[in-house]
Amino acid sequence: MKWPAVITLLLCASAAPGQALQPFTGESKPGVDTATLTGKVMCGYQGWFNTPNDGANLGWRHWGKGKRFEPGACTIDLWPDVSELGPDERHPTAFRHADGSVAEVFSSQHPATVARHFEWMKDYGIDGAFVQRFASSTRHEKLRAACDRVLLNCRAGANQHGRAYALMYDLSGLGENQIDHVIADFKRLVDEMKLTRDPNDKAYLHHRGKPVVAVWGIGFNDGKRRYTLDDCRKLIEFLKNDPHYGGHTVMLGVPTHWRTLRGDAVADPKLHEIIALADIVSPWSVGRLRSPQQAPRFAERFWQPDKQWCDERQLDYLPVVFPGFSWHNLKPDAKPDAIPRLRGEFLWAQYAHAKRAGATMVYQAMFDEVDEGTAIFKCTNDPPVGASYFVREDGLPSDHYLWLVGQAARMVRGETPIRDTMPPRTTPDTQQGN
Repeated sequence: MKWPAVITLLLCASAAPGQALQPFTGESKPGVDTATLTGKVMCGYQGWFNTPNDGANLGWRHWGKGKRFEPGACTIDLWPDVSELGPDERHPTAFRHADGSVAEVFSSQHPATVARHFEWMKDYGIDGAFVQRFASSTRHEKLRAACDRVLLNCRAGANQHGRAYALMYDLSGLGENQIDHVIADFKRLVDEMKLTRDPNDKAYLHHRGKPVVAVWGIGFNDGKRRYTLDDCRKLIEFLKNDPHYGGHTVMLGVPTHWRTLRGDAVADPKLHEIIALADIVSPWSVGRLRSPQQAPRFAERFWQPDKQWCDERQLDYLPVVFPGFSWHNLKPDAKPDAIPRLRGEFLWAQYAHAKRAGATMVYQAMFDEVDEGTAIFKCTNDPPVGASYFVREDGLPSDHYLWLVGQAARMVRGETPIRDTMPPRTTPDTQQGN
């Protein structure tokens, strides 16, 4: 979809630096049922990609290393397909394709680009996105302004294309006794943007009769998190029970071993008490399995007993799936293409066995995460050549994983039967929107 010049200029103006948050005034089109998470596949949406000339004054954020984004100095392992983006959305880089042409990327600050991402979700039958909001970033004015613009862009894109969206706070990087900053940030979003309670914002996701707010990063035993379980409890109780700002359905992103309190989870029974306060449990499984053959065992070991634990406590269970993993450019000691995608077989196996384990909803990691090679949006098999390595799967159209997730969403919703092998795609442009 190409944007008329006048509309593009207006959209760019709406994301100008320093823009104040405000309630939604745009058009909201019908689409998915935003009253429930049941039957949905929701993607994680990072939205953290900046370029030097996008107005945020943050440089090559999440593309390059420091101020450098050039062959041998980048942090992405997948290269986005920008062929559908308008000229003002494409940002030239120092990279070159094999034919010598300039390789281009995008900025998440551009409303038209984010709107197109939600349009792709509509085109392929993906229900929407959890918009990541890194709590540590909101403590700095420039980073918070960039986060605000991405959230506004996602709200507009979701409403324009009939998708669902919800706020997800990622607590990674937050220090001890800094949870009050997250609470203050959320109050600001409610006061200025009317987030979660704006009647004109038809796209905001609800579940169990209340708007959903997700909090990711509770109970991990990675030695990097200085915030405490008591801090997490305070935030959850605020989101649920505060007389003015509460009244939310709370989803928690927790470690894979949250139920047994082993491995990547803290060995503290208090974690179970905190989880019981929430409404939706979503254990992070990226990197925890590495091949299609491991999916049945993973479902038997984690997804089935996890869901039973949640069912017994009237909690909803949201398993996480991912297409593959690679972060060699971000971490050069890591093996390139560490968890191969296998042309979609790896991802499909997860969906099939999650559904067999009783999943009624799925979190797709991630929509746009090219840093860790988990992105499902359109990526090119003609990446730049030179000193940096990029994952490619020759012969696949750039929309392959959008299409595949859309097909998996139909299986999750019960519209198609569970099948252990990927469905055939008769033509490259087959789409299944709703």
